[in-house]
Amino acid sequence: MTCRLELIPLLNFPLVEPGDDLVHVVHTALLDNALTLQAGDVLVVAQKIVSKAENRYVRLAEVTVSAEAQALAERADKDPRQVQLILQESREVLRVRPGVIIVEHRNGYVHANAGIDKSNIQRDAEDPRVLLLPVDPDASARALRHGLAERTGIAPQVIINDSMGRAWRNGTVGLAIGTAGLQPLYNQIGDVDMFGNVLEVTEPAVADELAAGASLVMGQAAEGCPVVLARGARLAPAETGSGGLLRDRSLDMFR
Repeated sequence: MTCRLELIPLLNFPLVEPGDDLVHVVHTALLDNALTLQAGDVLVVAQKIVSKAENRYVRLAEVTVSAEAQALAERADKDPRQVQLILQESREVLRVRPGVIIVEHRNGYVHANAGIDKSNIQRDAEDPRVLLLPVDPDASARALRHGLAERTGIAPQVIINDSMGRAWRNGTVGLAIGTAGLQPLYNQIGDVDMFGNVLEVTEPAVADELAAGASLVMGQAAEGCPVVLARGARLAPAETGSGGLLRDRSLDMFR
């Protein structure tokens, strides 16, 4: 693992619109910031710009509300149209309280409101819309990795991050919802610590750790910095996606 890590924001990043070629946009931003990809570089990309490029917008006026969504909206004190989308994007509703619905997203992660929100998107009071998560964040990460490899000759490792709460802590933290080119878990089981003790359960979620660090650089409001270049992480290469980060339901003590 690394002894030194740089987190370099791509400044003056343009607004992303549906249909934009994210490979081109990111490559141009790298050039504008006088950055050249190097072997081992990791690009951490905010989920929101991936969803925007993939046109995951939904106009609330086009949503048909079911009886189930209406009843759940009353329990959660939320817009029934948004609740309908939460149900459509989820496998199961796990917890409900006024203002929030905790679900198992169709991609497997436990998430508030299925990751659907209205922050950092252009507002129209007469025609409100929301933004859904990417259909397949791992596929989105692979497409960006391969596209940049074609343009630059270097295939960066890619993490798509999003902000989530945790069952046992206050606040949100950036977590990886999609990865490409890296092993998201660093299995140290069987290694020996500095005192000769054999590690029995140590398996850092390195993709999440890097996602969180980059999220701190990105910010959550008007910073306009949705892509961060992480240099020096030295993450193990792998063609697996982010699925290894999801805990098996049988081991989930919070359900």
